Amino acid sequence: MKFSFRPVEGAFYDLFTQAANNLVKGTELLNELALPGVDVQSVSDRLTDVEHDSDQITHDLYKKINSTFITPFDREDIYSLGSQLDDVMDHLEAVGNLLYLYGLTELPSLPREMHELVDVLDQQAKITADAMPRLRAMKGLEEYWIEINRLENEGDRSYRMLLVRLFSGEYDALTVLKMKEVADELEAACDAFEHVANTVETIAVKES
Repeated sequence: MKFSFRPVEGAFYDLFTQAANNLVKGTELLNELALPGVDVQSVSDRLTDVEHDSDQITHDLYKKINSTFITPFDREDIYSLGSQLDDVMDHLEAVGNLLYLYGLTELPSLPREMHELVDVLDQQAKITADAMPRLRAMKGLEEYWIEINRLENEGDRSYRMLLVRLFSGEYDALTVLKMKEVADELEAACDAFEHVANTVETIAVKES
């Protein structure tokens, strides 16, 4: 039987779970942008509110690390995981803000591939939120990081097809520049979810 001298400190796991749940809120808000007659400014403002809440969670996590003598796993990994969860939220907020500020939702429709990327992010967020509580026992996590990797590859394909469409001549040059910036943030969010999963895998391997 394996014995561990690390404490079972529930606060860290709770903060990771709260941060991941905020990512679900973020992707659900992005999905609202596909609805007819949506108040885009409201979506953008609510995304900013969720991002601010995530910043506070990250701040609380760092404060907890600095006030805890023995952490449940490596401090560097706790910092890394907390920071990476916050990075995802930053990218999600940027997507909503740019769509609003650039007036892109006033187009007849956003490219289908953009909605596909948001759908990938929504799946990644829900899987991540489901996985975070399992960190406490370090069990049942392998399927999580495998699926996140698969979804990231799916997101890459949608991103490439989105670029093909943007540069097909369907849109004017200024609109292409605006949508390219949004596309890059969507792709960065997909990558950021994979970074979270990679860190979880690293933690699980260390603790096994």
